[in-house]
Amino acid sequence: MLYEQIQETSAAIRQRTAFQPRTGIILGTGLGNLASEVDVEAAIPYSELPHFAVSTVQSHQGKLVFGRLEGHPVVVMAGRLHYYEGWTMQQVTFPVRVLKALGIERLIITNASGGINPHFKGGDIVVVRDHINLLPENPLRGPNDERLGPRFPDMSAPYDPDLRAGALAAAKKLGIRAFEGVYSALQGPNLETPAEYGMLRRLGSDCTGMSSVPEVLVARHIDLPVLMLSLVTNVAFPPAVIKETSVEDVINIAAAAEPRLSALVRELLKSC
Repeated sequence: MLYEQIQETSAAIRQRTAFQPRTGIILGTGLGNLASEVDVEAAIPYSELPHFAVSTVQSHQGKLVFGRLEGHPVVVMAGRLHYYEGWTMQQVTFPVRVLKALGIERLIITNASGGINPHFKGGDIVVVRDHINLLPENPLRGPNDERLGPRFPDMSAPYDPDLRAGALAAAKKLGIRAFEGVYSALQGPNLETPAEYGMLRRLGSDCTGMSSVPEVLVARHIDLPVLMLSLVTNVAFPPAVIKETSVEDVINIAAAAEPRLSALVRELLKSC
């Protein structure tokens, strides 16, 4: 059933555009402006695609944008789907499978996160090298279709080392503060308590959020190289520095720092 749905959605997209993207980009909370920098060939709202769920979160536009960044052919998910919105993990990750079926060669995932490495500052970019998955569900649960990937995908290197090296080199060239680190994923939608931030730090996490890991699991299932770039919007460790934070605060901080993330992505695409 899933395989057939992927083919149906891919065919619906191909009826709207013949553009061939090489890189897929998922935009996180407050980071949607990168889509406006694309030389657009086609834009398709999620609501017009079969089997696609629709973004409900503030700042997530909810459309696929096909076009070029720095001359590189991309498809941008302007707005992601989250488990906390009420979608199943299969719905959250379905777009990744469709982008793979459309022929992308790599996936760049962006998100906003809370910084729990005490050396991080708001606006820093974390090039994720590993993750801690604390979500209550897995998108690979259930019968496995070998046409999509193996029953037990290996996760010894979830984030592509060449893409990570390229991102760090691009950041250094542009003078952008960027660090490698470990991302942890929780269900949300509430932000974490001070004790939970402390627990995550003791587990080895550098930043934390409510998304992205499901997409990574599916990308590895379908053998798609992944890069995750996490933008630190609020510093949450040690407990003494925690401040009350709203979604508007996260969006505003992410929007202010977005030009740096956009510049990094554009620089990286020059070498892809």
